[in-house]
Amino acid sequence: MTFRQRAIGAAKLDPAVFEEIEADRHATRQALAVVVLSSAAAGIGLSSSVYDAPVLTRVVLALLLWVFWAALTYAIGVYLTPEPQTEADIGELLRTIGFAAAPGALRVFGFVPIVGPTVYAIATVWMLVAMVIAIRQALDYKSTARAVVVCLIAWVIAVAMSALIGGLLFVLVEELSP
Repeated sequence: MTFRQRAIGAAKLDPAVFEEIEADRHATRQALAVVVLSSAAAGIGLSSSVYDAPVLTRVVLALLLWVFWAALTYAIGVYLTPEPQTEADIGELLRTIGFAAAPGALRVFGFVPIVGPTVYAIATVWMLVAMVIAIRQALDYKSTARAVVVCLIAWVIAVAMSALIGGLLFVLVEELSP
């Protein structure tokens, strides 16, 4: 399956695509590319009226949010809430949740007047749903509800951490500005 097919399959929320991505150790770079593209789209699309920071800062924060979310997802899913059949390494999880970021590419349209914020929000929710499927497949969960809980707990903590770091960066940039 090509990179494009995988990204589209992940966006279509196809569990079989996530299983293939999980098993393919060579898909790690592709997953990283999806995360970087999605983070860039988030940074570009997030209106400065929502978060008044330079675009590069917004891109970096989006990428940090994903990194925190991925690490927390692994820790919570593997160590705190595993099912008996859960067996995953960090690479399997990173590949699947990396591709779960595929719908995030649409966030680039977030700056468009009137419809942009709605597109941004829909793409973000779409990513959350894809993340749940990616977690369920990578961690071999039988329960989608368990994957939802892992995803939401990790997301809330990651958003809080990113907001804290974003606030600190904003203050630092303001202090260093002439």
